[in-house]
Amino acid sequence: MAEHATNDKSPSRPFRIVCSESDPGVQHVSIEGNLALSDGAALWAQLHTSVPANPQAILMDLSKLETIDGGAMAILVQAKWDLQSAGVKCDFAGGSVPVRRILALYEGDASPTPKPPRVHVGFFGSVGNATVEAMKEAQLLFGFVGSMVLAVGGVVRRPRTGNWHDMPPIMTRVGADAVPIVVLITFLIGFVMAFQSAVQLKQFGANIYVADLVGLSITRELGPLMVAIIVCGRSGAAFAAELGTMKVSEEIDAMNTMGLKPARFLVVPKIVALTLTVPMLVLVGNVCGIVGGVLVTLAMSDITYLEYMNRTLQTLVPWNILESMVKALAFAVIIAGVGCFRGFEADRDAKGVGSATTSAVVSGIFLVIVADFFVTFFYPQVLKAFGIPY
Repeated sequence: MAEHATNDKSPSRPFRIVCSESDPGVQHVSIEGNLALSDGAALWAQLHTSVPANPQAILMDLSKLETIDGGAMAILVQAKWDLQSAGVKCDFAGGSVPVRRILALYEGDASPTPKPPRVHVGFFGSVGNATVEAMKEAQLLFGFVGSMVLAVGGVVRRPRTGNWHDMPPIMTRVGADAVPIVVLITFLIGFVMAFQSAVQLKQFGANIYVADLVGLSITRELGPLMVAIIVCGRSGAAFAAELGTMKVSEEIDAMNTMGLKPARFLVVPKIVALTLTVPMLVLVGNVCGIVGGVLVTLAMSDITYLEYMNRTLQTLVPWNILESMVKALAFAVIIAGVGCFRGFEADRDAKGVGSATTSAVVSGIFLVIVADFFVTFFYPQVLKAFGIPY
């Protein structure tokens, strides 16, 4: 019987592994001495180097093992499971009462849990799963909308119960802090639109109509839409991250335990703050977009500033500005609601907060564009129903 000692006893390395072949095809691995987690790297390396290739069976003898801690036992159990997963029969044998207790604690006698087989989902299965997830999402969304209606109704009946002292900081973050980027983006949008249209209209001697194009497109469409996308990326994501973090730290659970309504104290101030600040941001964006168009037109044509502004004022009727405000209010409610909804539904970990933040931005922009379509389509119909020219 051949015997191989892979490590001698020494103060610095207080264990050794002795390998021998007791029966044909059965490798006997005896672990002797004292094992600790600090010996884990050496133990793992020696187990892999001392065991011969392609053995039929391995018996790990623990009868001469004096002491072992949990970390070292976890390494032995993992080595056994790796061998069993590779098709090699492996068992533990012997061991003192303390050693067997640690072995039982780490389920050393149990078999490794097999990986679940990968189930192939066909086209119809994928469609069905997506439909079920969409229905669950819709159910949660309707529940959130219902809770918001109740919260707003409660605040309207008893205004003193509202968390109004949180509104000024929210309005500062949403409104004042967003003014520089809104000014820059809308100014560049108006600048680019005027430049592109001026090049084409100049061929027909219709440079004056740049004022019509820039004024109407910025006021009715691009101004509110660009401001909404900026606010969604800044404030919608911030709301989702804030509420998601509060959920992880169990602050929302504490509010429910104390009888406080999270929707009333956390969501209503954010919605009110956005409905007050987003229209003002849209007005600022509209003015900056028109200013960008003015600069390009004055530089590329012989139109005077007075002519351009007179044409803009003739084109923009009050109902155009009202449409811009209607879109701003709708976008504000959507952004605040979606951001808070995603924050409340976030998982209780860092990954869940990150996913909720991303989902708040994506869902918010999508719903903003959908709402823009409906307002653009139905707003002229409502005006015509009341006999108002548009």
